[in-house]
Amino acid sequence: MKHKIFSLVSLLMVAMLFAACAPQVETPAESIAVEDLGSLSQALRAAGATVEGGDSLDQPFFSVTGQILKINGADVQVFEYKSAEAMEADAAQVSADGGSVGTSMVTWMATPHFFKSGNVLVIYVGDDAAVLDLLKSVLGEQFAGR
Repeated sequence: MKHKIFSLVSLLMVAMLFAACAPQVETPAESIAVEDLGSLSQALRAAGATVEGGDSLDQPFFSVTGQILKINGADVQVFEYKSAEAMEADAAQVSADGGSVGTSMVTWMATPHFFKSGNVLVIYVGDDAAVLDLLKSVLGEQFAGR
């Protein structure tokens, strides 16, 4: 009996060792559905980006508080909503070129790019092609901006 238990435990340990040594397959960024801030960060990391959390921020034209994500060192504003419908209500206020949101005329420091997916609305103000490519790879094409 002791021999059978020892054999079974040994077999289990060998199986665990092989499982631990097996190559780890990363999930492609395209297969991660971006629904919230957590899945956005996960998808960006899967796409090879360095992602760090930053400070919270308020944009007077959005109904929720946002958070800065540093993506490969670039500041990206992320607004997470309780529902996709609430996010869409704010997104509908953004003009096609991103120059106004509702009744607010916005003077951006660089080119604005607006993205959305699930419950998140993302603003990247800048022209770094690598950051834009990362955002497009996980969020799709921008819905507003230049």
